[in-house]
Amino acid sequence: MTDHVRWGILGAAKFAREHMGPAINQARRGRLCALATSSEEKAAPFAERAPGLKVHLSYDDLLADPEIDAVYIPLPNHLHVEWTVKALEAGKHVLVEKPLAMQAADFAPVIAARDATGKLAAEAYMVVHHPQWKKAKALYEEGAIGALKRVSVAFSYDNSSDGENIRNRPETGGGAVPDIGVYAYGTVRFVTGEEPQAILSTEIERENGVDVWSHITARFPSFHYTGVVSMRMAPWQEVVFHGDGGVMRLTTPFNAAVYGQAEVEVQGKDLKVTRWRFPSDNHYVHQVEAFNASVLDGAPYPCPLEFSRGTQEMIDMIWAAEKA
Repeated sequence: MTDHVRWGILGAAKFAREHMGPAINQARRGRLCALATSSEEKAAPFAERAPGLKVHLSYDDLLADPEIDAVYIPLPNHLHVEWTVKALEAGKHVLVEKPLAMQAADFAPVIAARDATGKLAAEAYMVVHHPQWKKAKALYEEGAIGALKRVSVAFSYDNSSDGENIRNRPETGGGAVPDIGVYAYGTVRFVTGEEPQAILSTEIERENGVDVWSHITARFPSFHYTGVVSMRMAPWQEVVFHGDGGVMRLTTPFNAAVYGQAEVEVQGKDLKVTRWRFPSDNHYVHQVEAFNASVLDGAPYPCPLEFSRGTQEMIDMIWAAEKA
């Protein structure tokens, strides 16, 4: 490894083509060098943005490439654990799309492989790298809203017309909770540092075995949580932290610069509102830069596997409550 991380991508996923591929190239101290896909057509857009891109016809071939330091894995959810472990054992650092696993217990082999190989492995939980969320966490810890009493989260989009989408298929680990529930639950854990004590209520609608709408309420040590995530509603996203001394609201908390402009606003008891705006930050680029710094300098990675496992533990609690 030289002064930058040489990246490869397993699979020519649309998300990798539109977001993570460009982010890898834009990020300081990183370069997209290889892609694994058997489709020349799918490889073409990547090659246009990454001159000299090496195209491997199989995932195993890319993992065997000695000129690749790290891999990004955007495969369907049910393949994440398998290929993350394979990549680690092949001597690669790994950034894998969320959710890394379908249940918290499945983090164990990934953490074991990470520890055994000494390589960095992390879930691609980009939001905690965005200054919007860093600001929200700092404001909360400074007591800007007093004692927290309630958190409300809403995150929705509509992909009802795309039945073949992996998010609409149970065999590929689809569902709104695995896809976007990780944001609704994980970001609240990130800001507050608290873990859920109990799931109080679950209302879940399913189609073809896949959760497409849910309303979850939960009790945390110091506050009450309520959240809706859906793949069958008009696009909307918002997070509200309501304390006894004020209210903090995040607009565009999950898809900054795509859904809209990321902002944090705090309204005090006097009803005056203070806003912080983040018009140009790209959380995918920030994420890759943090990963590169950890690989090259040994800097602590802001979102370790243990944090991601905590979010999956909350999801496991939700599934258990649904069955109860």
